[in-house]
Parts: sequence; C-alpha cells; structure tokens
Amino acid sequence: MVEELVAAGIAVGSAGVVYALAAARVVKQYERGVVFRLGRLTDSVRGPGFTMILPFVDRLRKVNMQIVTMPVPAQDGITRDNVTVRVDAVIYFKVVDPADAVIQVEDYQFAVSQMAQTSLRSIIGKSDLDDLLSNREKLNQGLELMIDSPAIGWGVQIDRVEIKDVSLPETMKRSMARQAEADRERRARVINADAELQASKKLAEAAGVMSEQPAALQLRLLQTVVAVAAEKNSTLVLPFPVELLRFLERAAPLPAEQAAPPTPEVPPAQAHSEILGEGSTPPENL
Repeated sequence: MVEELVAAGIAVGSAGVVYALAAARVVKQYERGVVFRLGRLTDSVRGPGFTMILPFVDRLRKVNMQIVTMPVPAQDGITRDNVTVRVDAVIYFKVVDPADAVIQVEDYQFAVSQMAQTSLRSIIGKSDLDDLLSNREKLNQGLELMIDSPAIGWGVQIDRVEIKDVSLPETMKRSMARQAEADRERRARVINADAELQASKKLAEAAGVMSEQPAALQLRLLQTVVAVAAEKNSTLVLPFPVELLRFLERAAPLPAEQAAPPTPEVPPAQAHSEILGEGSTPPENL
C-alpha cells in the first residue's frame, strides 16, 4: 500500500513537473507576450519576466518592441521634371500595440516594407530633381507621414524615414557637371572683370599723381627693371626714354660759361674807337 502511494506521489509529482515545464514561459525585457486562449485573444498582454500559460489551451506569441531598422529597396522612378532616378531609403519603426500588430495584419514587417516602397515611388513622382538632391528633409517628412497613416492601425509607429542615395544616369551627371562648370566660370569672369575695374580706377589715380611729378614715372620704371632683373632668366632690353633725359638735364649743374654773368652790350662806335685807340681817326667811308 505504501509503495502504491509512493508510486502515485511520484507520478503526480512528475506530472506536475511536466505541466510546469509546459506552462512556463519567459518573456524578455524588450518583448511582450500576446496570449491566445482557444484561438481568442486574452485581455492582458504579458510583460517581461516569468509567466505561466495553460498548456494545450493557451498559445503565447512574443512581439519584439525594439526599433527595427529596415532598408527600403532602391526604386526606379521619373521625377516631375521628367528625369529618371533610382532612390533608396531606410525606415525606422517600432511596435507600440502588440495586440494590433498580431491581429490587424498578417506580417507587420512585410506590410511596412511594401508600404514604404509604394510611398517612395509616389514621392519620386511628385518631386523635382532639385528637391531630391537638396531638400531631402522635407521629402523625408512627407514620406514618413505617408507610411505612418496606415501603420497606426497596425499598432506600428514610424520613428524616422531617411532617403539614403539618389542615383542619376551618367548623361545627367555630365550635364550637371557642365552646368556647374559653366556657373563657376561665369562667376570667375565676373570677379575678374570687377578686379579689372578696381585696378583701372587705381591706375587712373596713379597716372594722375605721376603726371604731376614726371620723376615718379622714371622711378616706377626703374622699380620695374629691378623686379624683372631679379629673376636672372631673361635678357632685358631697356629703351632710354626722352623724359629721363629731360629730367637729367634739369637736374644737372649749369656749365661755367652759362654760370658767368653776361657782359653788357657796347655801341659799335665806342667799340671801334676802343680798337683804334684814342688818337686815331676813323677811315673815311669809301
């Protein structure tokens, strides 16, 4: 009798252990458990930690609550200004309602991926090429709004959508490169013309100053000669300007003959008397 009771106790204990092992579940910190009892959703969502279910009656489905990073495959499209582009993106989303994510949609990740691809193609068709290249923040917001609207009913929240890359045809890249080069050349010419205008004004002012002082022009010429001769890699032929001669002529001292005071003029009769002497008589005219 005792042996039968011991055997029955062991059997009951073994059954209890088996039942406990079959009913025990562990939900991780980043997960939530959705329990279906005979196919119907129970009211409570199991939190992280140890939990128990009814074996063969309940079925526990774990839902990941972490933010999911999903790349959106590259989509080919034509922009509003008729340019063929290839755009890819990345989407960040998370589950905020585990029950809706399990019940309302068969596979919420696949649904979000398809919605993202469709919205991306729609954004490409509504945007210009310049917006895709330079105004991505606005497009990201519009794309996030388009995906988030149906995802709310699936228990999914879209955190962020980013356009990663915009691929252009090679012909379009060359055209854009030529356009950028032409624009830079135009700006370079404008800057060069502005510099020439400023330089001409300064040269006009310098010419006005040099016209008042001719020696300044000669000094500037000598400075230019010194600057050219410093290289020592060319032969310099220097013409001798007339202005330099005039400058040297004015700067040179006067000769001794010009420096002596001029002699007073003597009348011809007086000069003739001085030559013949005081006692001689002039010859008669023939």
